[in-house]
Amino acid sequence: MVEAEEGARLAGRCLCGAVTFTATPQGGMHACHCESCRRISGGVSLSVDCGDSLEVAGPVATYNSSEWAERQFCPSCGSGLFWRLKAGGMTMVSVQAFDDPGAFGFESEIYIDSKPANYDFAGDRPRLTGAEVEAMYAPQNAPSED
Repeated sequence: MVEAEEGARLAGRCLCGAVTFTATPQGGMHACHCESCRRISGGVSLSVDCGDSLEVAGPVATYNSSEWAERQFCPSCGSGLFWRLKAGGMTMVSVQAFDDPGAFGFESEIYIDSKPANYDFAGDRPRLTGAEVEAMYAPQNAPSED
Protein backbone atom coordinates (compact mmCIF):
# COMPACT_ATOMS: atom_id res chain seq x y z
CA MET A 1 0.00 0.00 0.00
CA VAL A 2 1.28 3.45 -0.92
CA GLU A 3 -0.14 6.02 1.51
CA ALA A 4 -1.25 9.47 0.43
CA GLU A 5 1.48 12.07 0.80
CA GLU A 6 0.86 14.38 3.76
CA GLY A 7 -0.73 17.65 2.60
CA ALA A 8 -1.60 16.25 -0.83
CA ARG A 9 -4.83 17.41 -2.44
CA LEU A 10 -6.74 14.31 -3.60
CA ALA A 11 -9.68 14.00 -5.98
CA GLY A 12 -12.79 11.88 -5.96
CA ARG A 13 -16.35 11.58 -7.21
CA CYS A 14 -19.69 9.87 -6.83
CA LEU A 15 -20.66 6.81 -8.89
CA CYS A 16 -22.31 8.76 -11.73
CA GLY A 17 -19.76 11.60 -11.77
CA ALA A 18 -22.31 14.38 -11.13
CA VAL A 19 -20.43 15.29 -7.92
CA THR A 20 -16.67 15.69 -7.94
CA PHE A 21 -14.46 16.93 -5.14
CA THR A 22 -10.94 17.62 -3.98
CA ALA A 23 -9.78 17.52 -0.37
CA THR A 24 -6.66 17.38 1.76
CA PRO A 25 -6.88 14.37 4.08
CA GLN A 26 -5.65 14.78 7.64
CA GLY A 27 -4.31 11.33 8.36
CA GLY A 28 -5.59 7.89 7.58
CA MET A 29 -8.82 5.91 7.40
CA HIS A 30 -11.31 5.50 10.23
CA ALA A 31 -14.05 2.88 10.52
CA CYS A 32 -17.38 3.75 12.12
CA HIS A 33 -19.62 0.95 13.36
CA CYS A 34 -22.58 3.05 14.59
CA GLU A 35 -26.04 1.97 13.52
CA SER A 36 -26.57 5.09 11.38
CA CYS A 37 -23.37 4.55 9.39
CA ARG A 38 -24.13 0.87 8.91
CA ARG A 39 -27.68 1.57 7.72
CA ILE A 40 -26.76 4.40 5.36
CA SER A 41 -23.72 2.67 3.86
CA GLY A 42 -24.92 -0.93 3.86
CA GLY A 43 -21.91 -1.87 6.00
CA VAL A 44 -19.18 -0.31 8.04
CA SER A 45 -18.38 3.29 7.08
CA LEU A 46 -14.76 3.86 6.06
CA SER A 47 -13.78 7.52 5.86
CA VAL A 48 -10.96 10.01 6.23
CA ASP A 49 -11.04 13.37 7.99
CA CYS A 50 -10.49 16.26 5.58
CA GLY A 51 -11.21 19.05 8.07
CA ASP A 52 -12.59 22.08 6.22
CA SER A 53 -10.51 21.48 3.06
CA LEU A 54 -13.33 19.95 0.98
CA GLU A 55 -14.13 21.64 -2.34
CA VAL A 56 -17.18 20.23 -4.14
CA ALA A 57 -18.43 20.67 -7.70
CA GLY A 58 -21.95 19.50 -8.52
CA PRO A 59 -25.16 19.18 -6.55
CA VAL A 60 -25.19 17.49 -3.15
CA ALA A 61 -28.20 16.64 -1.02
CA THR A 62 -28.00 16.92 2.75
CA TYR A 63 -29.58 14.70 5.37
CA ASN A 64 -29.61 16.06 8.93
CA SER A 65 -28.73 12.88 10.76
CA SER A 66 -28.49 14.39 14.25
CA GLU A 67 -28.41 17.70 16.09
CA TRP A 68 -24.65 17.81 15.62
CA ALA A 69 -23.91 16.22 12.24
CA GLU A 70 -25.17 15.86 8.69
CA ARG A 71 -24.54 13.55 5.78
CA GLN A 72 -24.23 14.56 2.15
CA PHE A 73 -24.80 12.46 -0.92
CA CYS A 74 -25.29 12.68 -4.68
CA PRO A 75 -28.96 13.31 -5.46
CA SER A 76 -28.58 11.54 -8.83
CA CYS A 77 -26.95 8.20 -7.98
CA GLY A 78 -27.30 8.21 -4.18
CA SER A 79 -23.59 7.76 -3.42
CA GLY A 80 -22.88 8.61 0.23
CA LEU A 81 -19.97 11.03 0.17
CA PHE A 82 -19.52 13.21 3.26
CA TRP A 83 -20.29 13.29 6.99
CA ARG A 84 -19.85 16.73 8.53
CA LEU A 85 -19.94 18.28 11.97
CA LYS A 86 -22.48 21.11 11.76
CA ALA A 87 -20.16 23.24 13.91
CA GLY A 88 -17.43 22.85 11.27
CA GLY A 89 -13.87 21.66 11.55
CA MET A 90 -14.47 18.05 10.56
CA THR A 91 -15.63 16.57 7.28
CA MET A 92 -15.29 12.81 6.96
CA VAL A 93 -15.06 11.82 3.30
CA SER A 94 -15.91 8.29 2.18
CA VAL A 95 -12.64 6.51 1.40
CA GLN A 96 -14.37 4.68 -1.46
CA ALA A 97 -15.25 7.98 -3.19
CA PHE A 98 -11.58 8.94 -3.60
CA ASP A 99 -9.96 8.06 -6.92
CA ASP A 100 -7.40 5.96 -4.99
CA PRO A 101 -9.16 4.45 -1.96
CA GLY A 102 -6.09 2.36 -1.15
CA ALA A 103 -4.02 5.44 -0.31
CA PHE A 104 -4.94 5.48 3.38
CA GLY A 105 -3.59 3.59 6.35
CA PHE A 106 -6.14 2.20 8.83
CA GLU A 107 -5.99 4.48 11.92
CA SER A 108 -8.98 3.80 14.19
CA GLU A 109 -12.42 2.33 14.77
CA ILE A 110 -15.25 4.16 16.52
CA TYR A 111 -18.54 3.02 18.04
CA ILE A 112 -16.82 -0.31 18.60
CA ASP A 113 -19.54 -1.21 21.11
CA SER A 114 -22.13 -1.02 18.29
CA LYS A 115 -20.20 -3.32 15.92
CA PRO A 116 -22.12 -6.48 14.98
CA ALA A 117 -20.48 -9.75 16.00
CA ASN A 118 -20.28 -11.10 12.43
CA TYR A 119 -17.11 -9.20 11.41
CA ASP A 120 -13.83 -7.96 12.89
CA PHE A 121 -10.90 -6.04 11.44
CA ALA A 122 -7.46 -7.49 12.11
CA GLY A 123 -4.68 -5.32 13.47
CA ASP A 124 -3.93 -3.15 16.42
CA ARG A 125 -5.43 0.36 16.45
CA PRO A 126 -7.42 2.61 18.77
CA ARG A 127 -11.02 1.46 19.20
CA LEU A 128 -13.40 3.95 20.83
CA THR A 129 -16.88 3.35 22.22
CA GLY A 130 -19.86 5.49 21.26
CA ALA A 131 -19.74 7.28 24.62
CA GLU A 132 -16.07 8.15 24.09
CA VAL A 133 -16.77 9.56 20.61
CA GLU A 134 -19.80 11.55 21.73
CA ALA A 135 -17.85 13.02 24.64
CA MET A 136 -15.37 14.40 22.09
CA TYR A 137 -17.77 15.74 19.42
CA ALA A 138 -21.43 15.91 20.40
CA PRO A 139 -22.82 18.96 22.16
CA GLN A 140 -24.13 18.19 25.65
CA ASN A 141 -27.67 16.77 25.71
CA ALA A 142 -27.55 15.78 22.00
CA PRO A 143 -29.09 12.44 20.99
CA SER A 144 -26.60 9.57 20.74
CA GLU A 145 -25.35 8.08 17.48
CA ASP A 146 -25.58 9.80 14.20
